[in-house]
Amino acid sequence: MSVRKIAGITNLSPATVSLSLQNNPKIAAATRARVLAAASRIGYKPNAKIAELMSQIRRASKPGEGVCLGVVSLYDTPRPWENSLHLARMYRGMTGSAEALGYRLEPFWMRAPGMSARRFRSVLDARGINGLLCFGSQDIDADFPRELDHCAIVTQGLSIRTPLHRVINHAYNDTLHALRRVHALGYRRPGLLLGQYEDERGRMANASAYLGWCEHTLGVPGVMPILRMNRIEEKPLHDWLKRHAPDVVVVVHVYDVLGEFHAALKKFGYKVPETIGVVALSQVLEGTPFSGLEENQQLMGAWAVELLIARIVNRDFGMPTRPHLELVESEWVKGKTLRG
Repeated sequence: MSVRKIAGITNLSPATVSLSLQNNPKIAAATRARVLAAASRIGYKPNAKIAELMSQIRRASKPGEGVCLGVVSLYDTPRPWENSLHLARMYRGMTGSAEALGYRLEPFWMRAPGMSARRFRSVLDARGINGLLCFGSQDIDADFPRELDHCAIVTQGLSIRTPLHRVINHAYNDTLHALRRVHALGYRRPGLLLGQYEDERGRMANASAYLGWCEHTLGVPGVMPILRMNRIEEKPLHDWLKRHAPDVVVVVHVYDVLGEFHAALKKFGYKVPETIGVVALSQVLEGTPFSGLEENQQLMGAWAVELLIARIVNRDFGMPTRPHLELVESEWVKGKTLRG
């Protein structure tokens, strides 16, 4: 899609690019000019039919008053984004994209007391809601209720096993990106410290990329065994570092564990990045010293909305036989844990 290509060139969201191409006054003049210049370079020509369709949608509804999309929580809390910076960024991306396209979001809690899938369906039908966004589930093997197969549904991540259209973080490419960067900096013994939670929810994408890269680049299927742990356990970590002597550690973990890892290295007498390098792959690197890749949750949220609206416009309701996946690569954070 040309809009996505322009978004990549300009480092803007697809929603911002779309509005800029429409010369929308909500977008700063400088931003509109940047988008138009990028569009001109790649020879972009708008699709007249799609432009007219989106114009009709915008005329039919105003932000806050228009068509409603449901945001479904399968978590133990009705608004999981209020307790998670990761999900809060994603919700912000959903909200911004929805408002730009003339939609509003309404949260729903599937696990509310007394709520059943049948009752939930009746609530949606009464309010005329036929599009649902889902944040996934704490249970990686959860099923999405079949009673809702009359809706268009888009979820994020891989935690729901029911075939659904999804927007997911591109963990495989992120791992390759990190390994190529450290190799270019002269590191030759990369080790992988992998959270078991990330390993399960990523369907072993990080481990697969690491082993494949080592075999292709270094000539061996693994420089050293992958170290897997839920939290930082000092003895196994210390033994692994001493036995295998990595010159850089690729850490794939939730952001609240990164501080534990940094403290453990300091306790063991390592100096970062002087004696060992660290590159982190995490949902959030904000507020940490780590170099690495931070998930682009706002873009994931925006793309989820765009994918859902496309499903609704195309009358693509129900559980898909051929699910559509949108893969979002993370953004590089320079940090201070790799040598120059």
